[in-house]
Amino acid sequence: MAPEVGLQCEGQSHKAMLRLNLREFKFAQTLMFAIEEINNSTGLLPGITLGYKIYDACSSIILGIRSAMALMNGFGETLSDTSCQRPPAVQAIVGESGSTPTIGIASAVGPFSIPVVSHFATCACLSNKKRFPTFFRTIPSDYYQSRALAQLVKLFGWTWVGAVRSRNDYGYNGMATFTEAAEELGIYTRQQIRAVVEVMRKATAKVVVAFMSLGDIIPLLDELAQHNVSGLQWVGSESWITSKGLSETKAFSFLTGAIGFVIGNVQLSGLKEFLVDVHPFKAPHNLLLREFWETAFECSFENTHITGSQCTGSESLLTLQNQYTDMSELRITNKVYTAVYAVAHSLHSLIMEASDNGSIWNVLVPEKVLEYLKKVNFTSKTGEQIFFDSRGDPAARYELVNWQPDDDGTLQFKSVGVYDTSAPSEQRFVLNQGGLTWAGGQSQVPVSVCSESCPPGTRKAQQKGKPICCYDCIPCGEGEISNETDSYDCIPCDLEYWSNESKDKCVLKYIEYLSYSEIMGIVLVFFSVFGTTVTILVAAVFFTHRDTPIVKANNSELSFLLLFSLTLCFLCSLTFIGRPSEWSCMLRHTAFGITFVLCISCVLGKTIVVLMAFRATLPGSNVMKWFGPLQQRLSVLGFTLVQVLICVLWLTISPPFPYRNMHLYIDKIILECDVGSAIGFWAILGYIGLLALLCFVLAFLARKLPDNFNEAKFITFSMLIFCAVWITFIPAYVSSPGKFTVAVEIFAILASSFGLLLCIFTPKCYIILIKPEQNTKKHMMGKTAPGSI
Repeated sequence: MAPEVGLQCEGQSHKAMLRLNLREFKFAQTLMFAIEEINNSTGLLPGITLGYKIYDACSSIILGIRSAMALMNGFGETLSDTSCQRPPAVQAIVGESGSTPTIGIASAVGPFSIPVVSHFATCACLSNKKRFPTFFRTIPSDYYQSRALAQLVKLFGWTWVGAVRSRNDYGYNGMATFTEAAEELGIYTRQQIRAVVEVMRKATAKVVVAFMSLGDIIPLLDELAQHNVSGLQWVGSESWITSKGLSETKAFSFLTGAIGFVIGNVQLSGLKEFLVDVHPFKAPHNLLLREFWETAFECSFENTHITGSQCTGSESLLTLQNQYTDMSELRITNKVYTAVYAVAHSLHSLIMEASDNGSIWNVLVPEKVLEYLKKVNFTSKTGEQIFFDSRGDPAARYELVNWQPDDDGTLQFKSVGVYDTSAPSEQRFVLNQGGLTWAGGQSQVPVSVCSESCPPGTRKAQQKGKPICCYDCIPCGEGEISNETDSYDCIPCDLEYWSNESKDKCVLKYIEYLSYSEIMGIVLVFFSVFGTTVTILVAAVFFTHRDTPIVKANNSELSFLLLFSLTLCFLCSLTFIGRPSEWSCMLRHTAFGITFVLCISCVLGKTIVVLMAFRATLPGSNVMKWFGPLQQRLSVLGFTLVQVLICVLWLTISPPFPYRNMHLYIDKIILECDVGSAIGFWAILGYIGLLALLCFVLAFLARKLPDNFNEAKFITFSMLIFCAVWITFIPAYVSSPGKFTVAVEIFAILASSFGLLLCIFTPKCYIILIKPEQNTKKHMMGKTAPGSI
């Protein structure tokens, strides 16, 4: 008795004329071709004849389950030998083409351990062995195709794509896997069940991933053709991407450039001869063959149903060019062929092992067939290695095809790549991008993004309520950069760096200090040199007229020492200009402190001399012997040494040092001198202020002494200016930012120095140079009106 192989063949209702699905009929004929080959083989199942029953489930779950139950129960006639003692139970079912009917069939026969081997049911859900323990397939699971499609979309930078699917398990599960994989790669889809065409017309996505069966996509494409919706880049699943019917339909020319993954193509020798040998007269009682003939030739054997021509039976299938006779695309057809051979090899292994133990019919049960089907491993005549993994799936290997226009306007399938899951991860996807044609026949990769890429210098900011691929490009803030395209965050620059104008690179911050090359520095240097020059000229005038009364008055030594100290005061301001260094920071403050104390000490000495000189004119007074030239020199030296001591302690304990101030400004570094010990700095200034205040008080007391030339009142004016300058300096110094702090300090030094020089020495130079007749001892001691010289 021959074991049976059941086939669930998807097609249209037999009652509808010219509605037979030629592709599914071809699948059924291929099954018969494979069984005939096996029955004629001497190496596979020798002495065993396979039989079959074919049922049309009409893509219906109910009819599919009914057919499966009929096969299990042995209803109907059998093709086995009449000598058999009992009707055989079916050992395996080959089919169905659709995923949804196959789920129903596999669920129904699973508890009875009957294997179901599908050639076209690709739903990833069927890999669940807990739900479908007896299911196998010779076509890869959509799990791999969906992830391959997601990687394909990602490869071309399409982050915003439209998605349409069939409303069945094939579409639901395939699209769900694609969506999950796409979102992992940053790709997002738009789906709509109703009004799909209207959505596609308005959608901003330029790429459409269609995970649909052939029967579902044809109405959609018809509607799109009627509305002239074109310019979309189509990415298809294996169910329709190699459909000759679609590619040869001129109305679907907008599919130019479509790409998708397909099963590898093969050639099956002898199949075409078998297919064209079909004729309804060879099996008069086979109504399916009559329907096929009427569909293929668009004729009718019944006079009452003539819609075209009368079928004569003399027509030749060799003259036809349709899905049935086309041998260029046997991708899915080959999976029917290998499914039959997989069952045959499992039966062969089972029978060979059981042949020594008596009758094979005792072990030829579905449970045993299922057990051996799991271990099937053979090479088909096309060179394919056929086996099933633990989930009942074969190895997943796809070709990437591209629809390219031919000379006659039809679309041809050109292989442009390979996706092989058995290869290492970095070698799974091999693509020939140079051989691709895109939507509209363009050679450039279409752009399909919700938002354009954010250039360096910006960051992504997701648009509220939209997927993550829809975003705005926000410029990086000050001091932040992004040096890559599509950055999610801006990177803050290090403290010493700042962002450039385009915000794509961190550059060293501008280092600011009062330099000799800038206008402010040049002006201050000018006044410093000018003050020094004037002081030297005054000293020259005094030296030239050193023997005159006005020079000798109030100790000429103190006058020359004062001029010398003023020269140093003007020159010390130069140490505040230029790039701060360790030595310049220590020199500028100590030089300033010591020279100014020396200057104020000389002025203080001259003030005391004025007071002592007045006291010396009183009868019986010899006070000048207590403050003669020696005492004057010692007082100047003593006052100055105190400041020197303060400076030494300051430099020893905590000296000034160059400091890079990065906190005052965010975009530049202020290079300045940190005073080190604030106590030392303010001690120097405080000591200068104390001497200046003492000098001012003494000069103020002596301002109205009855000399014709009273130097005390000029010292009073000079100290008044000095104190006013330095009192104003303190708040200005504290509040001035950056290099302006140094400029304020230099200004205070120059202003107070000019005040001393002008107030003390200008009247004397005026007499020496302009009024030499007044430069006499008599005139110096004369009585004059108040305010006169």
